[in-house]
Amino acid sequence: MSDTNTLIEQIKEGIQEKKGKDIVIADLTGIEDTICKYFIICQGNTPTQVGAIVDSIKEFTRKGAGSKPFAVDGLRNAEWVAMDYADVLVHVFLPEPRAFYDLEHLWEDAKLTQIPNLD
Repeated sequence: MSDTNTLIEQIKEGIQEKKGKDIVIADLTGIEDTICKYFIICQGNTPTQVGAIVDSIKEFTRKGAGSKPFAVDGLRNAEWVAMDYADVLVHVFLPEPRAFYDLEHLWEDAKLTQIPNLD
């Protein structure tokens, strides 16, 4: 398993640990001139849950993949938090901003993988 696959798996587990929902993994490797190889998009129901998901992702990636984000942006209002792991960008949304920005549609040329909710 590559380092990137390990990182993606740890991010997914970190999201699920805090009951993050509607996880989508967008594989951008077949698209030219992208800023990263993968987008991982998910959502929490409240700003508090979004913050908890971000903290959980940091913990899982540090322990499970020996990796930490180069940058985390958006924690102040926690409506849309972006986490930069170089090859992987993680987007943790509240439902309304997620629907508004609709990143899945923006990157519809990517190979999208829906991860079933755990509940």
